[in-house]
Formats: sequence, structure tokens, C-alpha cells
Amino acid sequence: MVDRLLSVQQVAELLGTGVRFPRRLIEERRITFVKVGRHVRIPEWAVEAFVAANTVQPDATRPAGLRRVA
Repeated sequence: MVDRLLSVQQVAELLGTGVRFPRRLIEERRITFVKVGRHVRIPEWAVEAFVAANTVQPDATRPAGLRRVA
């Protein structure tokens, strides 16, 4: 089965950003995309992979909430 191809607008909505952000990812070749004629489409798996690759896990060794307030 072929993965869905999303428009730039759909990717922006999925990521909760404006359309400029996915367009910049495409321009900088930071995300996989497909050209369909003059249209640009991004595979759904590429968006999921981008999010997974840029997800930062919390640092478990650092105690939370122990900062002093002057």
C-alpha cells in the first residue's frame, strides 16, 4: 500500500505551523518530497520521520524544580 502524499498546507496543519516552515524544509532538502508536475507533495512517513528525528527526550538525570528564586 502506498503512503499518503500530503500537500504543503496539510503538512503545515499537521505540524501546527504556517506554510513557510514546510516550504523551507523542502527548499533546504531537510525532508523528503515528491514533485507531481508543478505540485510538491510530502509523504506522510517523511513527516513522521522528521518529527521523530527532531524529538528531544527529557533529561532524567537533572532534578526538576530545584531552582532557587532570589
